[in-house]
Amino acid sequence: MTKPYITFNYPDETARLRHTVAYINEQIESGHGAQLVANGEAWHDEQLKRIATDICARPEIRIVLLAGPSSSGKTSTSHRLCLQLLDCGRQPVALSLDNWFVESGRTPLDENGKPDYESVYALDLELLNNDLQGLITGKQVDLPTFNFLTSKREYNGEQLQLKQTNILVIEGIHALNPLLTEHIPAEGKYKVFAAPMSPISLDGERWIPTSVNRLLRRISRDLRTRGHSPLDTIALWPSVRAGETKWIEPFRQEANAQFDTSMVYELPAIKVNVERALQTVPATAPEYEMAKQLQFFLKFFEPLETDLVPRTSLLREFIGGSQFNVG
Repeated sequence: MTKPYITFNYPDETARLRHTVAYINEQIESGHGAQLVANGEAWHDEQLKRIATDICARPEIRIVLLAGPSSSGKTSTSHRLCLQLLDCGRQPVALSLDNWFVESGRTPLDENGKPDYESVYALDLELLNNDLQGLITGKQVDLPTFNFLTSKREYNGEQLQLKQTNILVIEGIHALNPLLTEHIPAEGKYKVFAAPMSPISLDGERWIPTSVNRLLRRISRDLRTRGHSPLDTIALWPSVRAGETKWIEPFRQEANAQFDTSMVYELPAIKVNVERALQTVPATAPEYEMAKQLQFFLKFFEPLETDLVPRTSLLREFIGGSQFNVG
């Protein structure tokens, strides 16, 4: 039997109306963009505070597992959740599953014989389980760092030994998969599923799928940090989505809490970064139709000045300027 969700729904019809293109553009055009941003950030703070309060009420919890599909904002969420846990008396330590990737040559292959980076077996499960079990039992553990340029695991002298007051916050797309923590008792784990869950209405009848938000976030981030063009990112998206269906969605129902990472102002802010870049996808490319669809959605929005977005915002993970170490 799964544990009950902490769910977050619109408190009233007024809140629902705020998730419409007309309302968003009215706020931006009338000079109230800063308030639009503040409301979105307050929504995130409220959710995270409630989740942290629930965790802190359970002293047996030693590990918080934070998962979600690509570009949900998991890294920023883990940092912000740590701040909330500090406020209620816990001493959190944040770790990323990315550092336990298998090295080049050991990555599993998909049905087409290509490296399957979405598979749970792209992680070194044996090493991860050993390290986590060592941490929970109070041992000092050498922490790996995965070098994505060399596709090698490195040990740079970073060590960790948990005190009884510490709580691990581990984020990654596979964090809810039981294979990652099979040797840790269920009562010591708390699971959070994070993803955009509140779509924006175009006209009361048509809605922008939240997968569009995630793809635009990823395009914005990849342009900034990985040197990937929109064409590159869109080309990978079908395999990313297939991996989510296979490896992430089946474990969503196991979560103790769900965190809605939607931001009512994000598409106007992301528009500033990616709209022109999407125009570089050639009409002859298979990715052209998706690029045109993304441009279609963005055209509905007035642009929002990104200086209004606070440095602690989850959106900063994708547009840059975050105060957290989010890559």
